[in-house]
Amino acid sequence: MAKASSAGAPALSRRLIGYVRVSTDDQVVDAQVDALRAAGCERIHQEHGSGASRARPVLTKLLKDLAAGDVLVVVRLDRLARSVSHLLDVIEDLEKRGVHFRSLLDPIDTSTPQGMFSLQVLGAVAQLERALIAERTKSGMRAAKARGKLAGNPGLRERRPEAVRAVSAARRRAYLDELITSAQTWLPTVRQLRPRHSWDDVVRILNRRGQDWTVERLRRAVHRLVGEKLAEPELVSRSPRRPPEDYLMRLVAGIAIADPELSIREIAAQLDQMRERPPRGGRKWQPSSVRALLEEARRFGLVRP
Repeated sequence: MAKASSAGAPALSRRLIGYVRVSTDDQVVDAQVDALRAAGCERIHQEHGSGASRARPVLTKLLKDLAAGDVLVVVRLDRLARSVSHLLDVIEDLEKRGVHFRSLLDPIDTSTPQGMFSLQVLGAVAQLERALIAERTKSGMRAAKARGKLAGNPGLRERRPEAVRAVSAARRRAYLDELITSAQTWLPTVRQLRPRHSWDDVVRILNRRGQDWTVERLRRAVHRLVGEKLAEPELVSRSPRRPPEDYLMRLVAGIAIADPELSIREIAAQLDQMRERPPRGGRKWQPSSVRALLEEARRFGLVRP
């Protein structure tokens, strides 16, 4: 039971949630499970998957389901992340949501000042690592140019089929990794709206929440996750035909967003000038019709209150 805070409000419950990963089906997870249970983990999620890939459906769902006050616990850092930068991305997202992270065999516990200091050291190491890699790459390119060699992949320059296939496969893997890493910031909204609402409406709502999508990019992303069995097939189903009221709602929302100072009567006057027919017939738009469409747009998230 959560203890009451000094202000009289109950503190967030603190659940210890374990995550176990082994690379192959032949490996056993007993040692990791025993260590996590000894640390007090209430639930332990197990997954078989390579550490070189972020395509881990168990981890993806776990990260999405964690709530403020929870602590994600692993035995070692390499059980969670494939690189320092990946680790920092995961922990940063958890911290934004009030979730802590702990590694039993590493000095990382984001609920303590010492653990946060260790995390900052890791961040500095990652930044230094990126700088050193960039410098080595530039030095190698300068040395190759001085010897008369061209930079880049010789197989690609010669259009060798095996080289082209290898690069294409690497790009597809990198794209999937990127989608999986960012999915928790946009996929829940897609699941909430699709397929009842069109891709245009979903993109509009995501972008109103600080995202940066186009219909083409979002459809491609969702199709890829569905193809990898990381999202539900119905998300890419055809949306129903929209009634005329949907168009008018979006039009009224667009006018209100373009000029927030307009009154309801002024929006009605603009609709009359655009020769748009009112939803209930008649020649002129009434303020009540505009108000009803604005309220619907607010419920849908197209217009802020």
